[in-house]
Amino acid sequence: MIEIGTVAMKIAGREASRYCVVVKKIDENFVIVTGPKILTGVKRRRCNIRHLEELPYKLEIKEDASDEEVLEAWKKSGLYKKLGLKLPAAHEIKAMKEKEKKEEKKEKEKTSKEKKSK
Repeated sequence: MIEIGTVAMKIAGREASRYCVVVKKIDENFVIVTGPKILTGVKRRRCNIRHLEELPYKLEIKEDASDEEVLEAWKKSGLYKKLGLKLPAAHEIKAMKEKEKKEEKKEKEKTSKEKKSK
């Protein structure tokens, strides 16, 4: 069974041949993976474990870790160098955080409108 923090390569779909990290187990067939997108090009999403090829590497992260935490784990491990990945610049990280804040704000507004309509 695949573990949280396992580094894998996607072997199917639009993100095939890109590296990702398992951040949460859903059941025996599905997991949540992330690259994060800014580093590897893999968005946080549900993935069938049959579409992943496990690599012998593991990052020290907690379950359901944020993309920032996963990025820090990549930096600490130094594994990004071994796999030939390029770390994002500071302004790219800042832009990613701002985008996430906007998305969270939209989600909160959406849920508050749904509660008001009920």
